[in-house]
Amino acid sequence: MGSPRLVHRQSFTAEDTYGILGANLPALELMALYTAAAMHDYDHPGRTNAFLVTTNAPQAVLYNDRSVLENHHAAAAWSLFLSKPEYNFLVQLDRAEFKRFRFLVIEAILATDLKRHFEILAEFNAKANEPDAPGLDWNSETDRMLALEMCIKLADINGPCKALDIHTQWTSRIAEEFYEQGDEESALGLPVSPYMDRSNPQLSKLQESFINHLVAPLCNAYGEAGLMPGVWQEPGDEDEPETDLKLQMSNEDEEEEDPATSESDTATQTSGRTRKIFCLQTQHLQ
Repeated sequence: MGSPRLVHRQSFTAEDTYGILGANLPALELMALYTAAAMHDYDHPGRTNAFLVTTNAPQAVLYNDRSVLENHHAAAAWSLFLSKPEYNFLVQLDRAEFKRFRFLVIEAILATDLKRHFEILAEFNAKANEPDAPGLDWNSETDRMLALEMCIKLADINGPCKALDIHTQWTSRIAEEFYEQGDEESALGLPVSPYMDRSNPQLSKLQESFINHLVAPLCNAYGEAGLMPGVWQEPGDEDEPETDLKLQMSNEDEEEEDPATSESDTATQTSGRTRKIFCLQTQHLQ
């Protein structure tokens, strides 16, 4: 059986909100997502959850061995935020809005625990991508929260989606962090965790597993739901994707050529037209 690869839809019915998660979110939730992304790895000790639990690290004791790093990132970042009045960029929020904002940020950060990866992915696919899936209900706070969790998860592990030079730089840094943990495990008389033994490097195997089992399925799910950002392509333009500006100018030209076309007819033609998508985030995983 061959390794899984990224497979996403090559064409979609044209929709103005394709790939625009923010178009479906209230401003408070969108800002919470940005804030969670900034906070989600704050004060990272360079060790895994499993290591912190095994060594009874203070963070593991404090958070009862559950999502240790993620709880620490959220708590440490919020402690910093609340430490000085000048750090508070939320002064315009009332008490209820602040409570909601803080809840969203914490939930998004906790969703980056890879121990919950398959649980969140399965829930999202059941909601948005399975044959009998009802689809995301953007009027539902629960569904919007699920989309936020998927978005921050993809932002967290999308290194292989970046250009090769950027991907290799981050991979090298992560590998060194792993080797440092392996060194400490060896010094403590603990079994060295997989892929963390610098005397037996298996970087290519690590990346293959990471991409095939985590990154690609996540990209597939996000893309199949129509949330992956990209640009529309017209037939014959696969080698050079159109920019939004070119697309807009093209549509305006068509309207000028046929002023008799009614607004409703134009909308029908646009919504029924099938066009390909070029996605910068997934082109390197093809």
